[in-house]
Amino acid sequence: MRTFESIGDLERAVGTQLGHSEWHTVTQSQIDLFAEATGDHQWIHVDPERAAHGPFGRTVAHGHLTFSLVPRLASQIFEVEGPRMAVNYGSNKVRFPEPVPVDSRIRARADLLSVTRGDSGAQVTVRVVVEREGSARPVCVAEVVSVLVD
Repeated sequence: MRTFESIGDLERAVGTQLGHSEWHTVTQSQIDLFAEATGDHQWIHVDPERAAHGPFGRTVAHGHLTFSLVPRLASQIFEVEGPRMAVNYGSNKVRFPEPVPVDSRIRARADLLSVTRGDSGAQVTVRVVVEREGSARPVCVAEVVSVLVD
């Protein structure tokens, strides 16, 4: 975990890689709970028997499940001390170049793209690349924007 003592310290790290998260295993239970929460019950995600005969040979995580794990993974990579809170502002780009088959291990890498100061804090843009163990291509690439409030 990389810790920044202030927004100013974070500003000085723009253009650098912040590090990697720990590995996380995506389970069928997690996929099923995501399907229940979102109403997306497509067979490729929730029907192991049918998915065994599908294009990936087993169920795969929803792309948006993978993306929704970004905050969890990023929180293991870096933190900024000082601001009262951090809030999600949005995303500039999100792509899912490869699937995440059930029981895959994934982790995130974070690259700090920008820190822009405002009246009450800073807007921070981080490129997060989610990798699947054993895959040459990432499973999710996103530019995530947060606001750190002083």
